[in-house]
Amino acid sequence: MVPLSVHDGRRPPRWAVAAAHTVPLLTLPSGLWRLALAAGVDVGIRPVPVVTVADAISFVALSVLCEGLALLTLGLVRPWGERVPRWLPLLGGRRVTPFAAIVPAALGSVALALIWAYAFRAFPDIEGLRFAEPARHVLVVACYLPLLLWAPLLAAVTWAYYLRRCRY
Repeated sequence: MVPLSVHDGRRPPRWAVAAAHTVPLLTLPSGLWRLALAAGVDVGIRPVPVVTVADAISFVALSVLCEGLALLTLGLVRPWGERVPRWLPLLGGRRVTPFAAIVPAALGSVALALIWAYAFRAFPDIEGLRFAEPARHVLVVACYLPLLLWAPLLAAVTWAYYLRRCRY
C-alpha cells in the first residue's frame, strides 16, 4: 500500500507506482551485462576485448550511475519525493518543492529519449561489434532493448507527480 501524500493527501495512481517500480528493473539487465564484461566474462564479442582496469571501473561506474538514476524515479511516488527524510542533515523534514523534482525528472526524460534515439539509431546492428554466435547478439539486444522504455515511463510518472502535486 502506498502511503498518503504528505502534501495534499492524494495517493499516486497505481499505474504510476507500477511504472516507477519498473524503471529500475529496466536498467538492471544492461548493468549486469556491463558488470560481466568488467569482470572479464566472455560475453561473446569478437575479437575478445581487452578490458583494462580503467575500462572495468568505467563499466561499473556507469552501471551504478544508471541504476541510481533509475531508482530516483521512485521518489516521484514515495513520500521522500515530497518531504526530505528527517535523517538527512540540514534538509531533513523539509517539504520538496514540486518543481524541484519535476524539472530534473522532465529534463532527464528528454535527455534519455535523445541518448537512446542516438545510441539505438542502427539497433540491433551494433556498430563495430562482431559476436561469436547469434545467441550472444540476441543476449545483448535483450539486455539493452528495455532501456528504450526508460524515458517514456519516467515522463509518464513525472506527469502523474505534476498532476498530483500541482493540480488541485
